[in-house]
Parts: sequence; C-alpha cells; structure tokens
Amino acid sequence: MERLLPLARAAADLLRTRRETIAVAESSTAGLISAALVAIPGASAYYVGGGVIYTAAAQRGLLAIPREALAGIRASTEPYSRLGARTIRERLSTAWGIAETGASGPTGNPYGDAAGHSCIAVAGPRERAITLETRQSDRVANMYAFSERALRLLIECLEAAPKA
Repeated sequence: MERLLPLARAAADLLRTRRETIAVAESSTAGLISAALVAIPGASAYYVGGGVIYTAAAQRGLLAIPREALAGIRASTEPYSRLGARTIRERLSTAWGIAETGASGPTGNPYGDAAGHSCIAVAGPRERAITLETRQSDRVANMYAFSERALRLLIECLEAAPKA
C-alpha cells in the first residue's frame, strides 16, 4: 500500500484543489484504488464511494447497467472500463469516475485475456481509457501494478482537464 500513497496523495491534492469528487468501480484491484484514495486524511472532501465489481452479479446489482448498454461489450476491455467509469460517476453524482477491469492472475480470465491484463478508464471533464499488460502471473503484484497505473491515469486526466 505504501507505494500507492504518493500517487493517491497527488490525486487527492488535485481533487481538493479543483473541489471535485470521485467514485471508483474496480474489479481485479479488489479495492486497492479506493483504499489508497481513502488512506489520505481528509478523503471525505473528494471520495464519495466505490465498489468492487468482481462478478456479473456485482455488475448488475451495484452498477445496474442496463443489458442494452452492454450489447457488444465484454468485460476486461476499454469500452467496458469506460462504461464502468461513466456509470459509477453518474450513480454517485461525482465529477470523476474511475473503473478497472482485468485478470490479476495467476491465470487469465474467461474471456481469453492473459494474467496481467487490465483495462482502466477515467470519466469526467477529461476521459481516457488504456490497456495495461504486465505479462506477469503474480496476482498481488498485478493488483498493485493495475492500481498504480489507475492512479497515474487519474492524475493525468485531472492535470489535463479544464477546471469546472
């Protein structure tokens, strides 16, 4: 967790300066993104909430994405992570949403993605989605790598976005 804290602090400082909030929908990071953001004192000023969307049941129950919105989109893709980021942002009425979906390992996921595959999206005044391939099977190392990249992507988007 210690290696995530400097990134979380940078994101927190940007969110506080901008007076904006964030919500998180994460899967294979299993709450590390949220934990890092909430570990910064004063998190209630910018962190609204989030969820670990680990299964289809969680996706239906927590994000309530309509079936038609999922047409042609599968999990562990940039379009799916973008949909998750937009949805969590809308559901929790925040300025920003971030979503992560992937395969932490030690094996791949049911969709054919290898361990170390993650798609991360940020939605807000600036939107961006990326794919990360660590090519590693170490589950915990991948969870941290995915979380670190997600926080970096959030910082990049916050720095590039026009102030509301």
